[in-house]
Amino acid sequence: MADIIHIREMRLGCIVGILPKERREPRTVVVTLKLVCDTRKAGRTDDIAATVDYRIVEQCVRKAVTESRDGLIERLAERIADAALSVAGVRTVTVILDKPGALKHCRSVAIEITRGRRLEHKNPRTQEAKNTS
Repeated sequence: MADIIHIREMRLGCIVGILPKERREPRTVVVTLKLVCDTRKAGRTDDIAATVDYRIVEQCVRKAVTESRDGLIERLAERIADAALSVAGVRTVTVILDKPGALKHCRSVAIEITRGRRLEHKNPRTQEAKNTS
């Protein structure tokens, strides 16, 4: 059984694209996330430590996007998935990344990917605790 937390339509600026103009000027991309996790304990206890802290997810994703210098939205989507999966409790993430204005006669071009947790991901909460010890 899985629960889902949605983070919808984060509008973030970054360098992404292969055209010279895209390499010079940041553009807005739109990120939507579907986080598969287990929220049962949080639902019973009302304790933030028992669930995915979506503020941390947003911070990690925002950092990954704003630091982007990727040419392809496919690569940026992978970075976003890695950032979301680095947060404790996120088992699987679906990333929808929209690049508005990528094609002249279209509202946007988007990619959707789904990725699962890998063993090498670290828990930022754990890392913060180690850094303050």
